[in-house]
Amino acid sequence: MKKFIVLSILVLSVLGVKAQSRKHLASFSQFGQYFNPSMTGMEGSQLKALYRDQWTGFQDAPKTLFISGEFDLVGLKQSSSQSETGTLGAKNAFGLSLLHDSFGPYRENQLFLSYSSQVRLSEKLSLRAGAAATYNNIYLDYMDLTLDQSNDPEFQELMNSDNNKINKVDINVGLTLVAENYYVGYALQDAAEGKLTAKGDYLNNAFSRQHVVQAGFRKGLSEQFGLVVNGLYRYDAKLKETLEGQVKGVFNNTFWAGAGYRKDLAYTLTAGVRLNQVKLGYNYESVTGDAKQMRNGNSNELVLTYNLVPLNYNGSGKKVAIW
Repeated sequence: MKKFIVLSILVLSVLGVKAQSRKHLASFSQFGQYFNPSMTGMEGSQLKALYRDQWTGFQDAPKTLFISGEFDLVGLKQSSSQSETGTLGAKNAFGLSLLHDSFGPYRENQLFLSYSSQVRLSEKLSLRAGAAATYNNIYLDYMDLTLDQSNDPEFQELMNSDNNKINKVDINVGLTLVAENYYVGYALQDAAEGKLTAKGDYLNNAFSRQHVVQAGFRKGLSEQFGLVVNGLYRYDAKLKETLEGQVKGVFNNTFWAGAGYRKDLAYTLTAGVRLNQVKLGYNYESVTGDAKQMRNGNSNELVLTYNLVPLNYNGSGKKVAIW
């Protein structure tokens, strides 16, 4: 990297002046297991991939690559006629997720091993519980930093030490109430606040417990048209709260388009198509509010999902297949 001009933005966004980075995904409804491990396998066995190019036009802007697999070992043996939206998800599911994030001299790799289990409360309602073991590898190449103040004491401590990386182990836990047409979930991310690993590194003060509430509702308005609403709320003691929501219209369980808003940060537009077992989606974000200081700060996000077991939604009346 030749030069990192806006160091203050790097610090606030990545290290948050001794606060953790908060990953934003416009496709949060399709990656529920990242935010809440109890949502692992909620839509059956799937392979997923996401690429996010944030703040396009900004040198060394954030880029995120996320891939995951969710496996319902019982569901994989079912026929397509058995795998319908009314199954309320896998009874027992395992998940593996990998995330790579880069921002200027900052690199982060995350690994999640998740498990979820489901208990039926009634014919139409289930409760899912889940947990995930997480591993974070974080590296800051401070030799690529260009400081506005070369004698800044906060960064002299960093540059005169070897404390530019951290390996962190933690746990996420969550609960989700699931019905055919709605879900409501609550989770704790970094529940141990990084205390499972040794202290002393510069970045080890970067983690606090995060509270996550996620909910979604979908309804068929006719045999061809449906409506989907999703919301996500996150809070921790350092970065405070983030709230976002998204509304989508679905046609024939094949095409969808919609819009969303992330409080004080971005407006989003989304569209996608489902072809048999494959879903392809695109999201576009336009910065607003606190993020307007980023010139050319728009973002693009591509999502690819593959269902390992075909889902039989065709001819299913007013059932909606899209979250």
